Amino acid sequence: PLQILTYLDGVVKVEETELKPRVGFLHPILTHNISVFINSSREQDSGQYMCTVNVADDVISMGKNVGIINLTVLVPPTTPSCHLHGYPTTGANVTLSCSSEKGKPSPMYQWQRMAPTQQVFFPPAQDLLKGTLKLTNLSLDMAGLYVCVAENRAGAAECSIVLEV
Repeated sequence: PLQILTYLDGVVKVEETELKPRVGFLHPILTHNISVFINSSREQDSGQYMCTVNVADDVISMGKNVGIINLTVLVPPTTPSCHLHGYPTTGANVTLSCSSEKGKPSPMYQWQRMAPTQQVFFPPAQDLLKGTLKLTNLSLDMAGLYVCVAENRAGAAECSIVLEV
């Protein structure tokens, strides 16, 4: 455990950590609300935080003076990269892939073919976790613009690829 913030004898002290310029008490201490804020949260701020309250000469609250909370900082997916694997000739099989370098929780991927012939794909052709779309027995009418959307609770991003058969 690493102490980041203390209030003792009327003095607030912020410890020398990477959180120092971004952390503090949300309310004046005398309000008895010791909520803490973290500004400009980052993925590395995720973790378990513990609040300990010690009142001088208080023997009644022994063991009841600790609060623990888990913080998960969500990260929207970065712009994914789209790739074509295989040779797009008539009758061939190809795989389109889509992946984001970052995202918390891990993004889900959804492929679709855009206008003029819109099409949404489902498993097993599409793998929502891996971001792949398998196109089999290619024909000329399968050519077009394919868009992949990477999405999680924090946001979404997309990439596209033009398939020429």
